[in-house]
Amino acid sequence: MAEVLIKISDDSEARSFFGKHDENLRMVEASTGVRTFFREGTLKITADDPEALSRAAGMVRGMLEVVRRGGCFSREDMARAVRSYSEEKGLENVFTDRIEVSSKKAHVKPRSAGQKRYIDAIRKNDIVFAIGPAGTGKTYLAMAMAVNALRKDLVSRIILTRPAVEAGESLGFLPGDIYEKVNPYLRPLYDALYDMMDPHTIKEHIAEGIIEVAPLAYMRGRTLNDSFIIMDEAQNSTPDQMKMFLTRLGFDSKTVITGDVTQSDLPRGKKSGLLNARDILDNIPGIKFAFLKGEDVVRHELVQKIIEVYKKEGGDIGG
Repeated sequence: MAEVLIKISDDSEARSFFGKHDENLRMVEASTGVRTFFREGTLKITADDPEALSRAAGMVRGMLEVVRRGGCFSREDMARAVRSYSEEKGLENVFTDRIEVSSKKAHVKPRSAGQKRYIDAIRKNDIVFAIGPAGTGKTYLAMAMAVNALRKDLVSRIILTRPAVEAGESLGFLPGDIYEKVNPYLRPLYDALYDMMDPHTIKEHIAEGIIEVAPLAYMRGRTLNDSFIIMDEAQNSTPDQMKMFLTRLGFDSKTVITGDVTQSDLPRGKKSGLLNARDILDNIPGIKFAFLKGEDVVRHELVQKIIEVYKKEGGDIGG
């Protein structure tokens, strides 16, 4: 039997690291098959399998590094950390990242290795596609990056758009002005925005054109400079609409396109613009595809279990 010894600095670090009733250690043990023992400031990890021991030791060191940088793990954080841990993208790199946003919520942080890769892709590329199931943070993290870019004066405006196809009704026949017409379609974008910015500020920004909300059809014929553009529910766009949208990108702008390729509201037999883009644009420098999975779900833990069951049954859910 092999073992690894890891020094714990003090009782405060041990409490933050182990979790309530040592539940963090129990999760590491359950996921790797190792055993842990703590005595006189030293954590001993033992295992018959050297690979399991190495994985567990890597998790523990990563968790300790997060704690030592002032971070902490909720029960949900720890469950996701155990699921998504990988040697090349250690926990300390995932859970110490911060996206500063401007209001009651001081910062947004990734909660899985997949989400960390997604954020890094947005930082490094001008066009990013985020594809994944419900609850993986596709829209929320894109909005956080947009608010952060506006706050840092990296862009002068945020543009939010979404194909309006669910109701099967032309926007022109719906009552109200443009914002009232598209509001039901863009509710998830608004929800994320209101979680990060003061409502009064949002209202002012919309009035001044700093934040613009519009259906996808209204993007035609424009060139969007100095902007952070988010297209949500992109699986409901057609290939022609996707081509139109992508060619709106102007100078000093960044675009994030989010969607779930398994959940399209397009008429049967109509190919999704998101699927088409995935098939033909993957090898272009400056365009990055981030694929989020079940282990990246950040909603209630039951959501991930629901997604897994539907996947096994041959169906999928979006959102």
